[in-house]
Amino acid sequence: MSDPTTHQPPTPRPRPRRTRAGRSPRSAPTLRADQVDFFDSADDQLVTGEAVGLDRRPTGFVLRVAGALIDYLTYVVVLVGLVLLVVSLNDRGAVDDATAQALMVASIVVCLIGLPTVVETASHGRSLGKLATGARIVRTDGGAIGLRHALTRSLVGMLEIVMTTGGLAVVVALLNRSSRRLGDLMAGTYSRNERAPRMGRVVVQVPPHLVGWAGVADVARLPDPLARRVSSFLQQAPALRPDSRRRIAESLADELSPFVTPLPATDPESLLAAVSALRREREGVALGREAALLDRLEPALTGTVHGFPRR
Repeated sequence: MSDPTTHQPPTPRPRPRRTRAGRSPRSAPTLRADQVDFFDSADDQLVTGEAVGLDRRPTGFVLRVAGALIDYLTYVVVLVGLVLLVVSLNDRGAVDDATAQALMVASIVVCLIGLPTVVETASHGRSLGKLATGARIVRTDGGAIGLRHALTRSLVGMLEIVMTTGGLAVVVALLNRSSRRLGDLMAGTYSRNERAPRMGRVVVQVPPHLVGWAGVADVARLPDPLARRVSSFLQQAPALRPDSRRRIAESLADELSPFVTPLPATDPESLLAAVSALRREREGVALGREAALLDRLEPALTGTVHGFPRR
């Protein structure tokens, strides 16, 4: 008899790890070099979880000082009015001296802490001075502030603005690029400028040395993602570093070359500008022809058959 052979159980295969959505995990997307060059992680940039840089547009130091002066002059005027009212009541005998002193302390707290807190909370970061300078107090992530943020700013403002006559706030604001005072640093807020000038849109034209080529060039319709990237590059090209500008232009020109016949002997950026201008002009002509055709067909499309009753 032959010895019985021992069978080992098969080794189980490792099952692929699944996510809660039932899909296999994918590796995190990586950014291309042309995407990284459009933003940096400086203090005036906000980088989201998708690695997209958002411009924070902080309010300048001079505008912040002007807005604070307007705000606290308003609060002081209200405080003077309350103090005069308390003094008048004390002179008439309506309140005694102890009550008058308590009312004056309460007036200071209401005008310099309570009033700024209520105004910024109710207006979502706006006040009289900020309306005048075009600023708004927001969180560092760009969201609207709440009661906690406004109260923290008001309490710290008593120290850095009232007790030091603004000296501490000025020193702290000069030490950071976003002009944030101590109250902003403790509350996690900053002043955003909502009146930033808009950049004019750059209208590209066919470069002069490619005018002859444009008359015989055959440029096919570009895919929408590629067309948007070319347009975005041409708008932002003046603000890019020379090496990044050249590298991005070469990459886009390589993607665009299969849609152009014949290819001109020129630099990549000139090719992008010429193709963008040609496509804009030809698509404008096509849209004009389509509009003219619809105008000619309008009577047939909107009219009714002769003798057919209208209802």
